[in-house]
Amino acid sequence: MSQPLLEAQGVRALYGDYVALDGVSLAVDEGQFVSIVGPNGAGKTTLVNVLTGLLRPSTGTVRFKGENIAGIGPVKLAALGMARSFQLVNIFPALTVAETIAVAVVSQHGRGFSWWTTLARDRQVTERVAEVADLFGFATKLGLPARTLSQGDKKLLDVASAFALMPHIIVLDEPTSGVSTRDKNTIMETLVGAAKRIGIKAIIQVEHDMDIVFSYSDRIVALHQGRILADSTPEGIRENEQVVATVIGKTHRP
Repeated sequence: MSQPLLEAQGVRALYGDYVALDGVSLAVDEGQFVSIVGPNGAGKTTLVNVLTGLLRPSTGTVRFKGENIAGIGPVKLAALGMARSFQLVNIFPALTVAETIAVAVVSQHGRGFSWWTTLARDRQVTERVAEVADLFGFATKLGLPARTLSQGDKKLLDVASAFALMPHIIVLDEPTSGVSTRDKNTIMETLVGAAKRIGIKAIIQVEHDMDIVFSYSDRIVALHQGRILADSTPEGIRENEQVVATVIGKTHRP
């Protein structure tokens, strides 16, 4: 059997006496689109923070491509081939679309910000920016300030910044929150198409919109009170009455 791309075993995460994760184990293989779902306080954000090296688990192991990544941080993790959406639009609202994508591109090369005034003359960076912009429909919007984009385009720009790292696996935290239903589907179709075009091997997302979850996921991991209540296909989740009642709600009963 081949080695999982990403694997967590027996992960516990404690905040003082509070147990955020309690013995979580999961493995993500190449070719999978995995959605993590659950009510508020279930442990979703803590799990994503552990999986992306932002938080070292209290106990347990986390491995990416066989390497221990517990607590290594996003910069080292990106160098290994895992990226998480940055929310850069919120961090640097004055940057243009091109500059926002460029921040991710140059971080991959380990450069600092002293190059900022000469960025436009860096052919390698500008070519990558143009490539990513084309994937996400920003080719005609590169000069626009990111803060002027629609909410749907801001979400896409967040995702595009993570894709600019050309990762093997990408982790998305609420990629469609705060946008209209039409924009949600546009975002999902765009990111799935982009993932196929650049060869991303797996996608993990935390998402509250269960229509999106059921439409795009190969696999759904349902968390409740820091534990995995179910880990199955969308069809398997729909058929699990306990999961539907506890985690999802009556509106998505089969």
